[in-house]
Amino acid sequence: MAKVTAINISEKKGVIKTPIPEGVFIEDFGLKDDAHGGKWHRQVSLLAQESIDKMIALGVENLDAGKFAENLTTEGLELHTLPVGTKLQINDVLMEVTQIGKECHTGCAIKQQVGKCIMPTEGIFTKVLKGGVIRPGDEIVVTKVVR
Repeated sequence: MAKVTAINISEKKGVIKTPIPEGVFIEDFGLKDDAHGGKWHRQVSLLAQESIDKMIALGVENLDAGKFAENLTTEGLELHTLPVGTKLQINDVLMEVTQIGKECHTGCAIKQQVGKCIMPTEGIFTKVLKGGVIRPGDEIVVTKVVR
């Protein structure tokens, strides 16, 4: 079963996010009170714990949820293999994958603190089609895969 392991938030872009007990996701905005929210295609960022584990295996220490500035840390789903257009359902929240990976900006706080950032290759971005609340442990259902 694919599931959410953490919801993470920050007031500024480009910094490590802090885990919160639940997230309110707003249609066509993203995570309430998060710096990345807004009317654009990268409203919510997701990163799999399996990707974080790759960094831990390389010897990077003290990695936990939010260190790569992801809004949702997940488990049990190889996120970066999902094509753009794939829809994910978590409780009432419906998201559509809009981008796989991203270009790391200069002076990225994550890269400076962690040494390497995996968001450029393994993180994904979504827009919120329908809002609701997400908590750690909630199941992720892939409702539509576009090939």
